[in-house]
Amino acid sequence: MTAKLKEYPELTLTPESIESALDFEDIFGRKAAVHIEIGSGKGTFLLNQAKAMPEMDFIGIEWARKYCRHAIDRLGRWGIKNVRIIRTEAADFLREHIKDGSVDCFHIYFPDPWPKKKHNKRRLVNLENFDQLLRCLKPTGIIKFATDHADYFEQVKKIIAEKTDRVEIIDFTPAAGTENGEITGTNYERKYIKDKRDIQAVAVRKTA
Repeated sequence: MTAKLKEYPELTLTPESIESALDFEDIFGRKAAVHIEIGSGKGTFLLNQAKAMPEMDFIGIEWARKYCRHAIDRLGRWGIKNVRIIRTEAADFLREHIKDGSVDCFHIYFPDPWPKKKHNKRRLVNLENFDQLLRCLKPTGIIKFATDHADYFEQVKKIIAEKTDRVEIIDFTPAAGTENGEITGTNYERKYIKDKRDIQAVAVRKTA
């Protein structure tokens, strides 16, 4: 029998409870570096990273209700205090609720590639949303991106090439809890490695 997922309200943010821009210090009760993962799935990355870096705070954004519930249950059972999860649409959430220059790092790992050409415009990382990410980042803040989809990676590289006046490519540091050959340690990455898919990643630092 599958164990019932528990709810941990102290780890949960709800869109209806947020009327304006988030105050991270108020949410976490302290002033600390803030990392946001867009598409947090069942919370594998957040769990490992939050355990390894208790001095930092993390927010996970996930649209799928079942994954969001799994992530909250997992983090709650581990007693993680420095993570909050919200179920919402990421692009709108950034635009409406994240202050300018407030985020230290964005993690975007294996987002939906929307592979059909007519659906490419739905991809999370496009020019408009990339500008939003840069707006939210602190000076020298970082964006880390990984995908198994070659066309999506080419799109991201083109966006970065258009923004060389604002970002610089840096080394992609593997996440906490990664195993041999991994860079993000997410469930998707582990699945794709087993499937022998080619995984590509890039990290950029904000310069202006």
